Amino acid sequence: MEYSEVLRARRMVRRYDGRPVADDVLGRVVAAGLRAPSAGNSQGRDLLVLRSPADRELFWSTTAGTRDAGAAPDPWLTGMRTAPVVVLLLADPGAYARRYAAADKPGPDRDAATWEVAWPDVDTGMSGLLVLLAAVDEGLGACLFGVPSAAHAAVRAVFAVPADRRVVAALTLGHPAPGEASRPSRRHRRTVADAVHDGRFGVPWSR
Repeated sequence: MEYSEVLRARRMVRRYDGRPVADDVLGRVVAAGLRAPSAGNSQGRDLLVLRSPADRELFWSTTAGTRDAGAAPDPWLTGMRTAPVVVLLLADPGAYARRYAAADKPGPDRDAATWEVAWPDVDTGMSGLLVLLAAVDEGLGACLFGVPSAAHAAVRAVFAVPADRRVVAALTLGHPAPGEASRPSRRHRRTVADAVHDGRFGVPWSR
């Protein structure tokens, strides 16, 4: 698929048709996430792939447990639980601290603890974006979503994630349910005219 077509086709898919994702296809999709750039080539991100029904159920039960116990079934959650694959996107801030403390990284930002921008999270998010695009290229659907903050510690515990890793986001992957991939967004997508600025903020891009 041409890159421009991948960009146009990418949608957040929230319901899947139940078919499994072939191992070779899944391997290519998650490998794409490792092609994302990272500050200082620190590569401080990990992808935890949950494929078995037991692991997926463990993830959903661990994270859904933070919702109101008496609440009605959540249509979003009901749809997302149909995904045959869940991928956790994990940042490793320590990898950045070690990299920027190295002798070949002189400069004012050598202490990663002082960074105003959380580059481990930014880079992990870029890995997630490449997984989203690779999924479209393979004929799959995907959805990136946040894991409830109250569930982060429990998620790390049940999946043996080291304490120094940070849960940034998660992804569902699978074959979209009929009609799901073409569902239009309910929100206006900002255009170049109102989101790209030329030279100074507020000056519309007019090229």
